Amino acid sequence: MGESRESETGRVTRQLREEILDGVRLPGERLVERELAAALDVSRVPVREALKALVGEGLVTLRPRSWAVVRTFTDSDIADLTEVRSAFEPLTFRLAAQRRTREGLDRLQAVLDEQFAAARAADAVAARRKAADFHELVTELASNELLVEIERPLRSRMRWLLTQHDDLIAVAEQHRELFSAIANRDIDAAGRLATEHLAQSRSLFRSSRGTA
Repeated sequence: MGESRESETGRVTRQLREEILDGVRLPGERLVERELAAALDVSRVPVREALKALVGEGLVTLRPRSWAVVRTFTDSDIADLTEVRSAFEPLTFRLAAQRRTREGLDRLQAVLDEQFAAARAADAVAARRKAADFHELVTELASNELLVEIERPLRSRMRWLLTQHDDLIAVAEQHRELFSAIANRDIDAAGRLATEHLAQSRSLFRSSRGTA
């Protein structure tokens, strides 16, 4: 019984997380336990547990009386996420270039190929997911457990930030350059390109929000 409930909670959490990150559920949208339970064909218990998990991930804000809302990221939230990303990402890419393995590089190539395929097919959801996967895998390739521990509680919020762009091909091209630096063990280039990628990401993010 406990295993079944855990599985249901995991399924509900994953589905709601993906719907939020993919933009199916928009910022400010109400998440009512009763309605979600009926739509997902589960009891209210796994829905309640899933909402608590997503609050912990920073994607949902609880409200009184058994409902919640999809988090609206403010300009201050975005600035905070960007500052953290700016602090850690160049280091992460430099370490990945230094420590990557053949197996890890093959996995990164596969993710990059899937990102390009989705971008060329104008499949925005898949391309953005793979863009975020690319960054998570680079963190793994950096082989620094503390970096992973720091990244883990921020993962969902960072995935949200990494999906806020419309130029799918441009992001894939930037990732290809970063991949080349990692593959060539060019540590300095990996750090420099990561910093440039951050600046380009901020520009693409502003464009996606229709701001100057």
